Amino acid sequence: MNKIQQFHALHTSEELLFLGNAWDMLSALALEKAGFKAIGTTSWGIANTLGFSDGELIDFDQHVSIIRTIAEHVLRVADVGVAGINIEDSLKTQKGLRGVGLHSNLLSKIRTALDARGFQAFFINARTDTYLQMDAPFSETIERAKAYVDSGASGIFVPGLKSDEEIREVVFHIHAPLNVLSLPGLTNVHQLQQLGVKRFSFGNAFSDKIIVALQKNAEQLIELQDTSHLYEDFAKSLS
Repeated sequence: MNKIQQFHALHTSEELLFLGNAWDMLSALALEKAGFKAIGTTSWGIANTLGFSDGELIDFDQHVSIIRTIAEHVLRVADVGVAGINIEDSLKTQKGLRGVGLHSNLLSKIRTALDARGFQAFFINARTDTYLQMDAPFSETIERAKAYVDSGASGIFVPGLKSDEEIREVVFHIHAPLNVLSLPGLTNVHQLQQLGVKRFSFGNAFSDKIIVALQKNAEQLIELQDTSHLYEDFAKSLS
């Protein structure tokens, strides 16, 4: 079983896939060493490290280069290949969602092209931003999720979905692995697994926390004019 097939299989096992989100080589290696079975990227985190805001402002070749570097070192495969992608339906230059038919057609074309090249197990995680953009998103979410699965999506990603009852309903209706995003109050892997969630990711939350720590330490260096606090955790690990 190759890496793409292994990644696909992680979405159908009894155990929920807890996906790590990396933004550079160091974070990817840290997540791998910690024991994450699969690692994805966070577009917001990558954008932050390069001085951009999120929203497709990074040069595409540069973005691909970062992903390739992470894949080469973390997955350690000779034939570098990403095992899956997120395709979202939100518009970039204005608020709103791409039409269901238009986005379904895009997913269908991607699936057909992948299959023709022998990547039938490549995981297309169709992200719908209904909960991020609509006041009453549930019905629209179900409609879009069903259409996306019918068009070749391997799974559905609904960031902002938080209610236990609505999570159960989405799981019941879509017949495809459901990915939800970590939020305050939506954090526990075991609880989500009981609700039927198959994949759980934390997006830019990890990178945000690290960036805050970096800023705090940088401020302490200036304020204290002393570097001793940089060695506190190191000293504790030796004791």
